[in-house]
Amino acid sequence: MAKKRGVPGRNLRINDQIQRDLSELIQREVKDPRIGLVTLQSVEVTPDYAHAKVFYTTLTGDPKATGEALNEAAGYLRNLLFKRLHIHTVPTLHFHFDQSIERAIEMSRLIDTANATRAKDDAQADGDADDLDGSDKEGDGK
Repeated sequence: MAKKRGVPGRNLRINDQIQRDLSELIQREVKDPRIGLVTLQSVEVTPDYAHAKVFYTTLTGDPKATGEALNEAAGYLRNLLFKRLHIHTVPTLHFHFDQSIERAIEMSRLIDTANATRAKDDAQADGDADDLDGSDKEGDGK
């Protein structure tokens, strides 16, 4: 039996549209004080459009409390999405805190620290090599 094929790139377009619409809906429609400044990083919809993982970051507030508030509002947001999207199945929303930015900042800090330590070690090694090469620094000829 032949495999059913969908429209190429449709899943990506659905992901992007859900991300744009959710960003607007969270900003305008959700009045929960636990939700501060939220940025939606990405949306991953399953191939059957039954579930969507929504990855978010926060600029203010507690990420855990924000996640709880977003997951409590998920049904309401899904209902609002249903009115906006023209697809047969609107996915159930699952919000997850995206730690990739925090990890990237930490990795960058570690790299900077390692580079600074290496530069310091190289400078000390160059200084030690200058002392051992036998050159006359004082110019007294001895």
